[in-house]
Amino acid sequence: MIKLKAKISVEKGNIIGKVSNNLYGSFVEHLGRCVYSGIYEPGHSTADQFGFRGDVSELVKELGVSVIRYPGGNFVSNYRWEDGVGPVNERPVRLDMAWRSLERNEVGVNEFSSWCKRIGVEPMMTVNLGTRGIQPALDLLEYCNHPSGTYFSDLRIKHGYAEPHNIKYWCLGNEMDGEWQVGHKTPDEYGFLAASTARAMHMFDPELKLVSCGSSHTFMDTFPDWEATTLTHTYDVTDFISLHQYFDNFDNDTADFLAKSQETDRFIHTVVSVCDYIKAKKRSTKDMMLSFDEWNLWYHSKAHDDDMMANKPWTEAPNLLEDIYTFEDALVEGCMLITFLKHADRVKMACIAQLVNVIAPIMTEKGGGVCKQTTFYPFQHVSEYGRGESLRAFCESPKYDSRNYCDVPYVESAVVRNEENGDITIFAVNRNLEEAAETDFYLRGFEDYSFKEHIVLENDNLKAANTVAEPFNVVPAVRSDSVADNGNGNYTIRLNKASWNVIRFVRK
Repeated sequence: MIKLKAKISVEKGNIIGKVSNNLYGSFVEHLGRCVYSGIYEPGHSTADQFGFRGDVSELVKELGVSVIRYPGGNFVSNYRWEDGVGPVNERPVRLDMAWRSLERNEVGVNEFSSWCKRIGVEPMMTVNLGTRGIQPALDLLEYCNHPSGTYFSDLRIKHGYAEPHNIKYWCLGNEMDGEWQVGHKTPDEYGFLAASTARAMHMFDPELKLVSCGSSHTFMDTFPDWEATTLTHTYDVTDFISLHQYFDNFDNDTADFLAKSQETDRFIHTVVSVCDYIKAKKRSTKDMMLSFDEWNLWYHSKAHDDDMMANKPWTEAPNLLEDIYTFEDALVEGCMLITFLKHADRVKMACIAQLVNVIAPIMTEKGGGVCKQTTFYPFQHVSEYGRGESLRAFCESPKYDSRNYCDVPYVESAVVRNEENGDITIFAVNRNLEEAAETDFYLRGFEDYSFKEHIVLENDNLKAANTVAEPFNVVPAVRSDSVADNGNGNYTIRLNKASWNVIRFVRK
């Protein structure tokens, strides 16, 4: 007998906001094997004529990625973009201070942007505001976006790229609040430089969408003063402020780990409050949007990473940050995605960090195969079925307390209505590790709908993982016995213990 009971109700017209397609972004940094033997591996059996792995490109398309941030990340803060253009055999090999690696610059802005175009993804470029500033950013912008007739646009044409890349989204530096960042700055230093760079870039194209650096994490001593100070400079000339967040389970406390998306919710509320304070202070009519341009789980590989950077520095494409994700990691990722949907009115950009090999949903073997990690599936599901309008779902669920969090609902959910075909999708996680949740679902104003399918990701082993050698340990399944139609838009849904769920409804 099921003891755990929950209720989710949705009313027609109660809309949180439109879900931005850019919520389903990712991140490619010159870090570890993300680029080399990740997206790019000339000589691989699936490589295209440009050296990019076809098997990886197909999985990126399947994942449903909409925008990709590049080339960093910490890497960008001592990066010279000019190193990555022109004849490959003439490009310099540089020391990457951030990850203590060698960068041979075989892939740069042209190769990356052209790959994005081929796979149907929007590029988002990050400029170096650590060791560089306004002029190099303008030079890169001219190189990428000006058609012809100037020094840098003609240089791009000389390099074999006649058409401009027309990159719309630009990040003004990366994690400049962090002392680990090359060129770390105080809030006023960064705010002034970012605002000056933004004004200059807008002189070239006022339609560019610019992202100002927010706090690298909620544990930063300067959070949220960093946001308040930097936005005083950048509010009028930028469109987004960034948020970065990584979670871990070093204590092997699953109940606490599954609750960590509560922190994401608080992070968003705090940053929105600061943004709206600055809006009021400036008498502005513009709402600042949020870009979660780095988010994920990162902990499995940290001991190895510390050893590699300390004792084996200056190697090319070392195997850094290669977390092998477990089933419980997929549940946490699902909770984070649900949180983004519940804040669709303000979270308009999000980039899972990263795309391939480096804390990524896709893993490759150099010269070998590729696999979908456990975390591939929640992202793919939300990207496929989570486009449209985020509806305010009123969820009543029993709650629990963990070591660091209180009043955590066992059932976490979000609901999206597709504007084109009218389909309604519930995304739900049952955090309870022992019991299924019998959940009553009420569609108010959607009585002419019927149940379509219930996709479930579940596994009795919370530590189960997928690898290239064993790629199907954790895969989704479609259940046919879990939803009862009670009539008039009322349903009873069984959410199994420790499960990720996608429940779809269509018009009759």
